[in-house]
Amino acid sequence: MTSELDILGARILIVDDQAANVRLLTRLLTEEGYTRVESTMKPTEVCTLHRRQDYDLILLDLQMPTMDGFAVLEALKTIEGQGYLPVMVLTAQPGHKLRALQAGAKDFISKPFDLVEVKTRIHNMLEIRLLYRSLEAQNSVLEETVRTRTAELRESEARYRSLTELASDWYWEQDDSGEFTKISGPVAEMLGLRASPLMEGTAETTETAGIAGTAQAAAPAATADEGWDPAERQALHANIAQRRPFLDFVFHRTREDGKRQQFRVSGQPMFDRSCRYVGYRGVGVEVTAGH
Repeated sequence: MTSELDILGARILIVDDQAANVRLLTRLLTEEGYTRVESTMKPTEVCTLHRRQDYDLILLDLQMPTMDGFAVLEALKTIEGQGYLPVMVLTAQPGHKLRALQAGAKDFISKPFDLVEVKTRIHNMLEIRLLYRSLEAQNSVLEETVRTRTAELRESEARYRSLTELASDWYWEQDDSGEFTKISGPVAEMLGLRASPLMEGTAETTETAGIAGTAQAAAPAATADEGWDPAERQALHANIAQRRPFLDFVFHRTREDGKRQQFRVSGQPMFDRSCRYVGYRGVGVEVTAGH
């Protein structure tokens, strides 16, 4: 919330080629309690002064020699860019008011001055200007908070992946088209995929197509000879293919030696910050007694 003390402490610049107008406005603002009032009778100095002082309000006369107020407005735009242009124009020409507002000025004061109007308009504009500055500061803090939180989430995600791989027998990731981007452990065997060639280098990464892929997707290899429970395997494939999140799905396999193995697998879709689906990942562990 903008306080009266904040408003009275705002930085104000008076720009007018008439010394009498400068003295009048300076005395008026000082008597009103404003403590940071400056002035210049040289319009060519305005941009330099604004870069140095970053004024909260510039009271700008439009009719000046060498460089009129419209030219000053255009020059100030190169400093503020798309930001807030804190200019209130001073003019005796009614036709100049609309033109000045279209050029970027935020308000105007008519000459000859109505002192009550001058004080009211200046106070109101400064209140808006300081609220705008406060909003900018809050947005900057929010952006920094988001950047910090995003970095923390990325670090947390990296830790999660490392710990997940260490705590599981197998781990995999797929991109949004179903292609495997990361494999740790016998994922192809556990998920029931036909054998696919791994990328050269390590056994952790493969380019084989995922279960939810296109015509090139690896087909399930859940035959009766392998001992997998067909109904469980089909349900597992359906969960992954439809990008469902699931936890501790239990499925079984009976090996050739008659030993019955039990596994648990969990999977979840992955999304970016804009909630766009970017892939799928899962983990599995054998929970056979005595394993």
